Amino acid sequence: MSGSPERCWLLLGASGGIGKEVLRGLLDRGDRVLVASRRGVSPIQHERAVPVRLDLSAPDLGARVVDLIAEHGLPDGLIHCAGINHFVAAEGNDDAGLAETLDVNLRSALVLTRELLPGLRRRDRGTLLFVGSTFGSIGYPGYTAYCASKFGLRGFTEALRRELADTPIRVRYVAPRATRTAMNGHRVEAMNRTLGNRMDAPEAVARRLLRALDGRPANTFLGWPEKLFVRLNALLPRLVDKALRKQLPVIQRFLKQGASS
Repeated sequence: MSGSPERCWLLLGASGGIGKEVLRGLLDRGDRVLVASRRGVSPIQHERAVPVRLDLSAPDLGARVVDLIAEHGLPDGLIHCAGINHFVAAEGNDDAGLAETLDVNLRSALVLTRELLPGLRRRDRGTLLFVGSTFGSIGYPGYTAYCASKFGLRGFTEALRRELADTPIRVRYVAPRATRTAMNGHRVEAMNRTLGNRMDAPEAVARRLLRALDGRPANTFLGWPEKLFVRLNALLPRLVDKALRKQLPVIQRFLKQGASS
């Protein structure tokens, strides 16, 4: 079915670096894309890129998704690229930032799935793809709220995949490592350079994501040695504790820069 022009996707997060490249790839394949954003605009002007207004932090998000389906029809699948992170010490997580992080990164995935699933079940096909993070498997200093949301997203997709195991509906989870996008900011990029952490280009991440849409693996983890650390953290977390303990002084230095700015 890959590349079939009659496929339609609901894409979230197209204004970000990864999402924009995913949108470009979907259009190149001949797909139609409902490009959802808070402002209702598409970063790429194209006849098959249909901008729709959707605020993922809205308390009535479910009702807005119902209206979207009524107006534009049920998509063939969902690609959830939207995400927010804040590089901040745990005591610096204010209420507004926590609410936005959990709403966009986690709650929206549950609400959108809830509203799309009945139609996908009746149609007896569909794909739900969620973009997580290496930090959805490894807790990392300075990202307590982000890790909590991405750990939750990973757990949700795992449970959802098992719940839908007797249906043709596919659930996919893609976990990039650090990616060179505006979401990270100069301070995080400087920290990654200091620590020797590699960052992927959004174009490379988008290519892997598009492959995951039709691929067989339920989970895709990107980057080496990050994939190894994900496995080590699950089996021998103390080894990862020790590795991150060595990085902690550098991480704390960059955290303090943010607190003083």
